[in-house]
Amino acid sequence: MKKILLIAIALCASIGIQAQTAIGTDSPYSRYGFGLMGDQAVGCNKGLAGLSMGLRGGRSLNIGNPASYSAIDSLSFLLDMGLSVQSANFSNGKVSDNRVNGDFDYLVMGFRASKGLGLSLGVTKLTSIGYDIVENGKSLTSALTGDITPAMKYTGEGGLHEVYIGAGYRPFRHLSLGVNAGYMWGTLSNAALTSYSESSVQSLGRNYYAEIRSYKVDFGLQYEHAIGAHDVLVLGATYGLGHNINNRATFFSQTINNNTQVVAGDTLNTANAFQWPHSFGIGLTWQHRGLCIGADYTMQKWSSVKYPTLVTTGGQTAYKAQKGAFDNMTRIAVGAEYIPDANGIRWRSHVRYRFGFAYTSPYYKVNNQEGPQSFLVTAGVGLPVMNLFNNKCIVNLTAQYEHIKPKFAGQITENYIRLCVGVSFNEHWFMKWKVE
Repeated sequence: MKKILLIAIALCASIGIQAQTAIGTDSPYSRYGFGLMGDQAVGCNKGLAGLSMGLRGGRSLNIGNPASYSAIDSLSFLLDMGLSVQSANFSNGKVSDNRVNGDFDYLVMGFRASKGLGLSLGVTKLTSIGYDIVENGKSLTSALTGDITPAMKYTGEGGLHEVYIGAGYRPFRHLSLGVNAGYMWGTLSNAALTSYSESSVQSLGRNYYAEIRSYKVDFGLQYEHAIGAHDVLVLGATYGLGHNINNRATFFSQTINNNTQVVAGDTLNTANAFQWPHSFGIGLTWQHRGLCIGADYTMQKWSSVKYPTLVTTGGQTAYKAQKGAFDNMTRIAVGAEYIPDANGIRWRSHVRYRFGFAYTSPYYKVNNQEGPQSFLVTAGVGLPVMNLFNNKCIVNLTAQYEHIKPKFAGQITENYIRLCVGVSFNEHWFMKWKVE
């Protein structure tokens, strides 16, 4: 057991170091709030559009509902890691741009500690910030210098990651309870620079910066109900604890001359600047032999969360934590997985076919208007690999198409084609060998 924990901690530490420098997005929408939210999906969840509330299985991990850890097989040590590569197109009706990037998404592991008790730990990505935008403003006319054209450059980087440890326990035959307790960390860095075509006009730089260090706690529940010999319903529910994030946020304002020297500047700070939202989720899956179909609904209460904002009163500018910067985020996901014959002797009988669809309304606002909606379609396969000792490894391949559709004119339309690759190891570390 000590060996397992040491290996797990070492792997989590190594991927945690890499996660601090990973970006994984070029979206202009990542400049708002904490950045673009990650899907918190691993392994098979990717192919099911993030479906997780009612998923249970002893041979795969599902961190979306920690109650599922109680189903981990008694002989297994599970290790799941994944990365994604995406091609993105951004368009506002006049200008179009294409970008390609990738990121390491997660590394998680789990094992059964005792009867009815499963444990898991790992590192996942919560949010991503990464963009570089340049645009020209309307020309200004000056009696001294003539026409002057401003150019605005917006850049940002950072995001949040979480390292967690979780437990799922089955106190009764049909009921399982679980919890993930995590530590989230990261930086939020957004900068804006306004320069002018006339070199004698000084530039204005603004930077918004914060370091986030806080806890994160999520609870889960699953209830199984058998219907006949071949049908099982699983009702799942989750709750994420909202809380204050007692970290400081800083705003820098600088005036820069044509020699790139700072000639004037101001710094504003606000303490206890952030909050993390309460979240609620509920879902249902139906298992019939090799077919599993499910649906989830999730809601995050961002509308009541405070976030640092520039406020001008009576000619004085202050940087304060205020509510009203965000909208509540809702997400609906449906998915299906099919295994031709889990007990078959042919390799093709064990291939897992997955499909999913998800709709998401964002938590961030764009210029005080509702942000764009997300439509996600996924298709994937789980390809089994067996070694001589009958231990199983599954290579999870998922193709995703995501369409980001604005509600208002002037917002950017985004289209993504994404390939997610994950490897799930299922090693029989706890098997007792008998020699006669």
